[in-house]
Amino acid sequence: MQMKRIVIGLSLVAVVAAACSPAGGSTSGGKVVVVTTVSPITDIAKNVAGNAATVQGIIPEGVDSHTFEPSPQSAKLLAKADLIFLNGLHLEDPTLKLAQADHKDGAKIFILGEHTITAAQYIYDFSFPRSGGKPNPHLWMDVANAITYATLIRDELIPDDPKNAVTHRANTTVYLALLHRLNDAVQTAINTIPPKNRVLLTYHDSFAYFAHHYGMTVIGAIHPADFAEPSAKEVAALIDQIKSQHVPAIFGSEVFPSPVLAQIAQETGVKFEDTLRDDDLPGDVGGPMHSYLGLMVYDVRTMVKDLGGNPSALDGIPTHSQYD
Repeated sequence: MQMKRIVIGLSLVAVVAAACSPAGGSTSGGKVVVVTTVSPITDIAKNVAGNAATVQGIIPEGVDSHTFEPSPQSAKLLAKADLIFLNGLHLEDPTLKLAQADHKDGAKIFILGEHTITAAQYIYDFSFPRSGGKPNPHLWMDVANAITYATLIRDELIPDDPKNAVTHRANTTVYLALLHRLNDAVQTAINTIPPKNRVLLTYHDSFAYFAHHYGMTVIGAIHPADFAEPSAKEVAALIDQIKSQHVPAIFGSEVFPSPVLAQIAQETGVKFEDTLRDDDLPGDVGGPMHSYLGLMVYDVRTMVKDLGGNPSALDGIPTHSQYD
């Protein structure tokens, strides 16, 4: 999701400098302040920290992260953080540079992605070519990676907040059990899709690690890393592939309406599902699906059903977040 190329003006740097002054404060009600980026990571961190620490995302809950532009308040938030968690793999380079330049003394910046998989495991593809030097960054769409994220966040949070170590460990134990349950349910559900139907044509190249782990094949994405529209030749090739492989459904996003995907669906006669998402949590803040668990359950349930499988393995997975 290279679309998060956040441009921060010099005026924000000035704001950060002001926020770093002693009057800016460093905690929230005496709690450790944890700052994150995309909503799935924010939700994972909240489940680890619970109410013992203050966890805030640079991209507010309920706001479209693909079009989000930071405000002076965003800069203030980074400046008072005790811990800053980023996905990494070049997803948030401008935010990383700002945090490195202006974080307060003693604050720690932790890159989750680079501690979750090795460089040999990076996926380069049509949207993120090896020649560009930036791998596909969407690690969290593989629940196994989210499990590692939660563990890393716990292990970095406890030294900063030792008085709440027992709470953070207990929260993480409960949450990891849910994530392991989700991971198993996702695999079970996908295994019910007829093998020839385990293919994905999506709105954005967000499912590379997901597909690799769970045994699916990504045949294309309409919006690559730079969100350029595909050429007529590329669209024609996708149409031919869908027809030849008898792909039953293609997947768009309500965040990014895609006339191209609609055109492909019309010309091939396949089902067009336009409600998937990758870094925007479903539903309203406080709603029953507004969580990382809800995101994965919704996406997988939708894909499995539309591709001819049985998503019942996902029934009963708790999705309501108690920390919205």
